[in-house]
Amino acid sequence: MTARPAKPLYSNVSPAVKSPCISVCRLDEAKVCLGCFRHVEDIRAWRSADDEQRRQICREAEQRRAAGNPPAA
Repeated sequence: MTARPAKPLYSNVSPAVKSPCISVCRLDEAKVCLGCFRHVEDIRAWRSADDEQRRQICREAEQRRAAGNPPAA
């Protein structure tokens, strides 16, 4: 039995859809990241999401950012 090769560290990177992560990884009380405005469930889903799902996640994060949702203190 031969071992399977390890998955590349960045196997979840799609050249078509850039991650909105800016390495400011802190969640507010609503579980929305204060850096990229993705909900924690969107962050979890990102790894297995296809490009269209990633675009939708980015659209929703941009809507949160544009709405000016203030970070929880």
